[in-house]
Amino acid sequence: MTRPPFLPCFALLTVFFALGQKYYLPSGWTFSPTSVPAHAAETVAFCQSLFEPPNPSQDFLRRSRSDRYVPGTDTVLLKDAKIWTGERNGTQVIRGDIILDKGIITDVGDVDLSAYSDDMIVIDVKGAWVTPGLIDTHSHIGDLPSPLLLGALDDNSFKGTIQPWLRSLDALNTHDDSYPLAIAGGVTTALVLPGSVNAIGGQAYVIKLRETKERTPTSMVVEPPYHVNTTVPDPNLPRRWRHMKHACGENPGRTYNDTRMDTAWSMRDAYSAAFELKQRQDEYCLNALHGRWDKIPWDFPKELQWEGLINAHCYEAVDLDDLVRLSNEFKFPIAAVHHSSEAYLVPDLLKEVYGGPPAVALFATYGRAKREAYRASEFAPRILARQELKVMMKSDHPTLNSRYLLYEAQQAHYFGLPYNHAIASVTSTPADAMGMGHRIGYIKKGWDADVAIWDSHPLALGATPTQVFIDGIPQLAAYVIRKPANYQLLPKVPNFDEQTNLTLQYEGLPPLDPGEVLDEFVVFKNIKSIYTRSLGTVESVYTAQDGNNEGVLVTRNGAVLCAGVSTDCLGFVQLDGPRVKVVDVKGGSISPRLVTFGSPLGLGHIDAELSTMDGVVSDPLMDSIYPVQGENFIARAVDGLQFGSRDALPTFIDDVPCILDWLIDLECGNFTTAVPIHSKFYAGIGTAISLGALRRSERGAIIKEATSVHLAVGHFRGGQPSISAQIAALRRLLKDGFYGFSGEWFEKVSKGKLPLIIEAHSADIIATLILLKREIELETQHTIKLTIAGGAEAHLVAKELAEENIGVILNPSRSYPYTWESRRISPGPPFTRHTGLAKLLAHNVTVGIGCEARWAARNLPFDLGWAAIDSGGKINKAEAITLGSTNLEKLLGLDLRDEEVDLVVTEGGEILDMEARVVAVVSPMRKGVYRV
Repeated sequence: MTRPPFLPCFALLTVFFALGQKYYLPSGWTFSPTSVPAHAAETVAFCQSLFEPPNPSQDFLRRSRSDRYVPGTDTVLLKDAKIWTGERNGTQVIRGDIILDKGIITDVGDVDLSAYSDDMIVIDVKGAWVTPGLIDTHSHIGDLPSPLLLGALDDNSFKGTIQPWLRSLDALNTHDDSYPLAIAGGVTTALVLPGSVNAIGGQAYVIKLRETKERTPTSMVVEPPYHVNTTVPDPNLPRRWRHMKHACGENPGRTYNDTRMDTAWSMRDAYSAAFELKQRQDEYCLNALHGRWDKIPWDFPKELQWEGLINAHCYEAVDLDDLVRLSNEFKFPIAAVHHSSEAYLVPDLLKEVYGGPPAVALFATYGRAKREAYRASEFAPRILARQELKVMMKSDHPTLNSRYLLYEAQQAHYFGLPYNHAIASVTSTPADAMGMGHRIGYIKKGWDADVAIWDSHPLALGATPTQVFIDGIPQLAAYVIRKPANYQLLPKVPNFDEQTNLTLQYEGLPPLDPGEVLDEFVVFKNIKSIYTRSLGTVESVYTAQDGNNEGVLVTRNGAVLCAGVSTDCLGFVQLDGPRVKVVDVKGGSISPRLVTFGSPLGLGHIDAELSTMDGVVSDPLMDSIYPVQGENFIARAVDGLQFGSRDALPTFIDDVPCILDWLIDLECGNFTTAVPIHSKFYAGIGTAISLGALRRSERGAIIKEATSVHLAVGHFRGGQPSISAQIAALRRLLKDGFYGFSGEWFEKVSKGKLPLIIEAHSADIIATLILLKREIELETQHTIKLTIAGGAEAHLVAKELAEENIGVILNPSRSYPYTWESRRISPGPPFTRHTGLAKLLAHNVTVGIGCEARWAARNLPFDLGWAAIDSGGKINKAEAITLGSTNLEKLLGLDLRDEEVDLVVTEGGEILDMEARVVAVVSPMRKGVYRV
């Protein structure tokens, strides 16, 4: 029997529950205590239905058509597919055909075509991988739609701590731009949850993402509970699951000024009320079922606000413990806990949940944005799976773009989650947890015709659908990029056993250590490829031929003596000599270190805890300035640096030294730090640091104190100040603002001595900045070094940017229409033929790739690899590395000699692969080689 689902939102825990989920009789259905009532048969049937668990009807899988079938939909034969069925614990893969007919899968494998007409649509997928449509088990899509507008912030209610009667369905926006983008990532189904500001925030609904002819939210819902459309459901129909959102910990505490004690009591009080109601309902029905009509002197007990209850999100062990105790006190099962970043530390606790352990819904690498997530670990999915707990990966859309839900599973696999569990984490596991495993999440006869055809193995980086079917209806007019043959194979991911054990040993906080310094001479052998820097670009200087990895790198005290073929380089050192260390990288690679830009990495530790951060930067255009600061105040990032954070060092180990060219004001509230909402016009002076340093005093910790001046032009708080006012302020600063401390910096900008970095997303704003640049240059006769950061719509003015030699740092690297200013994106295959990046490069615009948050910096190698993949071969690996290294340095004003830059050594593959891991950093500036 499928266990009831119970889910949360935004970052904690989710639970599905049926407590108090009782239907009630119409008013007036009273019974005489001394005689059998007229409606006794109906009452008995009604009460019997209440004791039946929500399950599909016995003949559900014998259906000949789906309840969501759209008449006129073609029958489709998918021929010669490599099918991941979801069976045998996710290990079953068969080669064969699939028939989609009348909204369901009618045959799989060796199909019988005799029952179908000859005019069916035949698609030969030529051995492509086919999976069930992906399921996002924790999303706010539609309730927090894109673009984000104040008139559509419908995911939260601020009317009270306990509000189980609210429904996400009642706020579902059918015009969300995210629907087609999510489908383009293979996502077909989502559980849409209310937000997380309430301890109990309301009921969640499962929706299919395709557009319906009705164009209504109701038509998108899958198996809606009968109470949605009627208060008196037919007792002969099978009951359906209802989903309720709960939140523990910081979210409701921040909103209602509650402590954890307050939140726990609020939940317990609500459960108590619902439990008491359930007992009265049970007593009523038990008397009726046993014919004790004289024991029923009242109407059927009903209190609408308690008719459905329970769905929670909880991060920490303390919150999970509270929830487990509640589940046992009030005897309700929990289908899933969400955002539970410490679940991997307390697996035995989860096994104590009433009715059995819940599934656990997680992010892959998103963590440490708040204190509750400080112990989050990328190894959590594998640890939980080893404890035989079910793992689900989710987006919390739009915290993460649900289009890349599969990327969460890919990263979880990279860090050790077995491949069958990784694919199941976004297909069969969430289907089962939501009580929908009888119709979605599998490719089986009788299941819904929701399938995705992939251009590569689903766990290969950049895997993209070539077609997606929802209810048997094709969703994409796909632009397809052909992938190399090796992309059809399961990636051979690195071994992280040692790191996983350390994570458990130190309860998620292993010691921060940049790695041991190796001997004076270090020789790396068995190298597959070597990339080096020359004249501001990256080039390939060695590639193994026919699998013979004979490449060698010889170093002395961090300086490269020789890079290339072993026969050319081994004469520089005696391998068995004193102070010589030989490292076998097993087909690994050497490449220049990367640069991260766009997040507060290095300016603090926990984004939502301002006491751990540099803090809020005053903006003369919007804020009151302290008298001591004066009108010409401008902040320098170098003055607020904090080294040795738990995002910085792992990023260093993963090869990304840092350039901090953006001071930001972190605003806690409805928005998360992953959503790039403008917050300041006046940002500050950037700096560049090494993420491998644990202290400011270390050699090479600060690479350059002042790199560039940073501003942002866009809609800040409620549209104030206006765009025109911001442009006017910028014009004044560049033309005649040369006095005081800030004037010195803007004079350098106007004279072309220092880059100006302006965050802007709208093509119209960018076009205005281009005109302003021309205006200032005409007056000063100097060329301004201008770079656009963000640049979601920059591709629309690529020609003009190229003509003015204005570079762009794309952030995020894969665009998303967060705001009105960034709605005109070019999302790339399968949606459009070209990405925004490709269009910029086609016009010879200098482009770099940034990141939105500290936790995301370590994923830069994957972002660069993805960019190369999406280009369809137009960007080679050396050029992709350039996007994350030398190009960023040029755009951000970091002038380094090539021979001063660190090199990164990977084992098992190249830097951009999901098969490699960083094992060493060769640092000329720090005069050593560090094993990591």
